[in-house]
Amino acid sequence: MLQAEGTEAAANVKFDHFEHGFPAGFGPGGWGKLAYAVGIAFASFQLYVAAFNYLPSQVVRGVHVGFLILMTFGLSGNFTAKGNTGRAAGWLIGGAGFLCGLYQWIFYADLIAHDGDPTRLDLVVGTLLAALIFEGTRRLMGLALPLMCGACILYWFFGQHLPAPFNHRGYDFDQIITHLSYGTEGFYGVPIYVSATYIFLFILFGSFLEHAGMIQLFTDVSLGLFGRTRGGPAKVAVFASGLMGTISGSGIANVVTVGQFTIPLMIKFGYRRAFAAGVEATASMGGQIMPPVMGAVAFIMAETLGVDFSVIVKAALIPATLYFASAFWMVHLEAGKHGLTGMKRSEIPSAWKALVARWYLVLPLAALVYMLFQGFTPLYAGSIGLALTVALILGASITLGLSETGLRYGFWIGLALVVAAVSRNGLEIVPVAGVVGVLIAIAAFSRRGRASLVACRDSLADSAKSALTVGMACAIVGSIIGMLTQTGVGTLFGGWVIGLGAKSLFLALVMTMLLSILLGTGIPTIPTYIITAALAAPALAKLGVPLIVSHMFAFYYGIMADLSPPVALAALAAAPIARESPDKIGWEAMRIALAGYVIPFVFVYSPALMLQAGDPMAAQLGFYGAVALATFKALVAIGLFGMMAIGFLFAKMSLAERGVALIAALCLLGDFRFSDTVGFALTVVIVLWQWRQRPRAAVVTA
Repeated sequence: MLQAEGTEAAANVKFDHFEHGFPAGFGPGGWGKLAYAVGIAFASFQLYVAAFNYLPSQVVRGVHVGFLILMTFGLSGNFTAKGNTGRAAGWLIGGAGFLCGLYQWIFYADLIAHDGDPTRLDLVVGTLLAALIFEGTRRLMGLALPLMCGACILYWFFGQHLPAPFNHRGYDFDQIITHLSYGTEGFYGVPIYVSATYIFLFILFGSFLEHAGMIQLFTDVSLGLFGRTRGGPAKVAVFASGLMGTISGSGIANVVTVGQFTIPLMIKFGYRRAFAAGVEATASMGGQIMPPVMGAVAFIMAETLGVDFSVIVKAALIPATLYFASAFWMVHLEAGKHGLTGMKRSEIPSAWKALVARWYLVLPLAALVYMLFQGFTPLYAGSIGLALTVALILGASITLGLSETGLRYGFWIGLALVVAAVSRNGLEIVPVAGVVGVLIAIAAFSRRGRASLVACRDSLADSAKSALTVGMACAIVGSIIGMLTQTGVGTLFGGWVIGLGAKSLFLALVMTMLLSILLGTGIPTIPTYIITAALAAPALAKLGVPLIVSHMFAFYYGIMADLSPPVALAALAAAPIARESPDKIGWEAMRIALAGYVIPFVFVYSPALMLQAGDPMAAQLGFYGAVALATFKALVAIGLFGMMAIGFLFAKMSLAERGVALIAALCLLGDFRFSDTVGFALTVVIVLWQWRQRPRAAVVTA
């Protein structure tokens, strides 16, 4: 990957787009300093929104989009322009976008007063906003998503000329621009609301933890636990990426952070390059479904369904565990098949020592989980979690400067007492922020403290940079939502799904799966989920699938799209690290993530897997009995799919043995007479047969 050396290096980076993130730093010279300052201003605004917001929601969304456009054009100019003229042009265009966002604030009362009757200036600003969002998204993510959204805009303008049933009644230019650029069902819809509140805050939360050393903690713990086991480096990759998912929720970010360490490590210990990169891509994409943070989609889903975020977390827990268990099982079998060993004891850090050294980094995550499950809003829980993270980072830097152990213990005890005192009437952000302010003042008087303050400042700027791709995707996908809500064309697709479901729910699910994967070819998970959920999820709900299950079904296949060739964004991110073809990585990732393609069908037919009511076995076994049975069947099926995909259990498997394993897995997932009986019987047969082959295997163990 091309890198920019801090803020001083020349930055003529020839990228088609920045889907995998911008290079390091913020650009050359003064332009980099400008981007850095704007990033801090953006993050500071978002912190204000999270902690003390008194602004109307529409204003918050407008300013958020303004900052997104400003930084998108500014940074892309910094990294791609050949001279100062090009960079200045980028910042001027971005500034125009920022003014479009401010327009929502400056003329807030006027826009409400003449809602539905836009002025000429309203139309000019709305049209400019649309053009800048489309061009900014193209610069960040390439052509796929803007072309898809552009096709929807064309249909919106000219769909009345199509034959029935594809036509609509027709809409004037001012109706479309007003709905798109000023309502709450276009650019400023639910996705951008979630981006402006929850998503940015949790990106900031993850950024602070990463700067504090959380990645190193996760890596050391993973190495300590699994480094010496058979094929240990790949298991480290799966486990570390799963842990990273608990704070970042971004698959691509996981690939380019954890993958920098795990992919070369796997290659070093004998894994094929494509397989090593496929493991990291599979595990990293799973970060979006791993509680407690999950990905941005989880926040959008909670807001769309009108449920607490903790409900989404609970529903995702078992399927996410199964997904990572599947990846873990796949690398275990691959290591056994090729006789790959673990790492030497001398190469492995102690998991216990790593936890002892950085135990305080776990506390914010634990507090976040506790607050989410106690019913606090994600916005409030994230704000407190972030404040606690900053307090712990600064507190650790302050105590490192104290020579006496007693003084260090005294500081932590005193800090705990102060926090308890200011929170005696419940957790409130103002007194907690006051404690953080005092710690900032104390830290400013020591060298280590000042270094920590600089790291915190860098986290603010980096989080703004990291939020651009997610935020712009949330903005542009509003064009599709706006088109669907105003034209009502979504009911047409829903009717097709319902029609198929009347004959076979399985066919309706397959159609939804294919839609998600096709839509996800080249576009991020967020817009894939939003589009599929808007089109298919309501139809699946009418067919009797619980609403949260139907939305999670669309979510899963949006993730799988990033692993599926020909585009496979996660594979593209891993390719330069592994120095391997993205297509080869994509096919390996599909094989490793095979269970991920199956799990959604399992929880549709067995809602107990997502802790939802309506499971057919609940009447006989009770709710928790149904949960246990569904989980057990899914685990056995995952084991069988792994055997079939890798071709190994205790010995290398023939094609016939793989076929039996596949039939057994499908029977366990099926819903016909004696399907479970046949599935378990075939499982016992194939496992015993493999056990008998074990003494004659070329590779027995490692």
